[in-house]
Amino acid sequence: MADPAMSVSPYWELTFDADGDPDGGRRDRLLAGVAERGVKDLIVFAHGWNNDRSGATRLYSRFFAPIPELAPKAKLGYVGVVWPSMRFCDEPIPDFPRSVAAETTRRPALDKDTRHALLETFPGRATVIDQIARLLDQQPREEPELEEFGRLVRMLVEVVPAGPQALFGADTLAEGVPQSEPDMFSGPVAGVCEDFAQALARVESPDGVTEGFTIPNPWDGAHELLRQATYYAMKRRAGTVGERGLGRVIGQLAAKRPQMRVHLVGHSFGGRLVSFALRGLPEGVHTVKSVTLLQGAFSHYAFAARLPHDARAGGVLQGQQNRIDGPLVCCFSRFDQALSTMYPLASRMAGDAASAAGVDLGRMLGAKWGAMGHDGVQAVPGTRAWKLADALTATLPASGCVNIDAAAVVKDGAAPAGAHSDIVHRELAQLVVAAGRIR
Repeated sequence: MADPAMSVSPYWELTFDADGDPDGGRRDRLLAGVAERGVKDLIVFAHGWNNDRSGATRLYSRFFAPIPELAPKAKLGYVGVVWPSMRFCDEPIPDFPRSVAAETTRRPALDKDTRHALLETFPGRATVIDQIARLLDQQPREEPELEEFGRLVRMLVEVVPAGPQALFGADTLAEGVPQSEPDMFSGPVAGVCEDFAQALARVESPDGVTEGFTIPNPWDGAHELLRQATYYAMKRRAGTVGERGLGRVIGQLAAKRPQMRVHLVGHSFGGRLVSFALRGLPEGVHTVKSVTLLQGAFSHYAFAARLPHDARAGGVLQGQQNRIDGPLVCCFSRFDQALSTMYPLASRMAGDAASAAGVDLGRMLGAKWGAMGHDGVQAVPGTRAWKLADALTATLPASGCVNIDAAAVVKDGAAPAGAHSDIVHRELAQLVVAAGRIR
């Protein structure tokens, strides 16, 4: 039975743990429910950086609300994916008032809510989190204390130096970067913290340029180091949940109701999750009819067969768009500061030692470190491109990759995330309907 708090019906919640294992009861209710309700088009939405179930539920309710009116004759069903990610206090929940979702304490102190989220996300690491919180609160000026902070962050997210089982996983090479630990852990932590602090200062200044000569507080950067390291841990988890969890459940849905059409939607890390679900589909399953990525927080080269800077390597999801019996639609916005500035900075790996203070981040982004949600799918031949308004009046391609510049609506939000979570718009819901040819 659909959740009475939802704007649409029938609605099912599909819950996964960190290893991609589903809540069996919820999965079984979904498998039985789609048959009982005669669902022909099932829209499955995966949230991003948000560990709060009520926040995810509200996002789904608000985003889904206009869809019945947009496709009044369709026999629709809706699924909200809930998976164990986490949110820092300066990462807003989509469509929540800022007074509720994004009020922050002044960096670099670790606020109570973020500390609680870290404890839930990294069970068994309470002592490490306590030490991290103490250092962020005290801000000692000695460089060895910053190095100790870096060591603790590594322990928290279980970074394994330079090896195939590193945190960033066996797919790291395929996403277009060397297979080793992040540059943020490969050199002196003090310098990395200064880089992050300077980048934050630029992002938070009205014109993107800091006035005069100021020495950044490295502990501002230390707070960001923690956030970005945790970000990468969640990035890995999103792939796991998608491939081992959602992909398998879609296979079970296809076996239960083979004629049903499935449409995947993902925001931020949720975009990575639904994309990795394609890699987890059983052979012969063609039930996924569209994938729509909203400010996807993963490499813009993920689907590429060859990387522009290394022809020997391809994207971690190379060719997986061909598992879709329809288009892969990627929405991006230049107003997404989380993906335009902090993502490429954090994505620098060992062997690329340029300092962020002297690097044109836009150039660096275009060369290697870009995210789907900043400039769309890259290096995939035949990818089409539209402005959002044009896409809504055109007939979208029946297959292949489609980049949609959604900056006309995805434009509001304060630093450091910018418009990353500004996704609850009727136009984007309309795009999901158009991508899936839902009628």
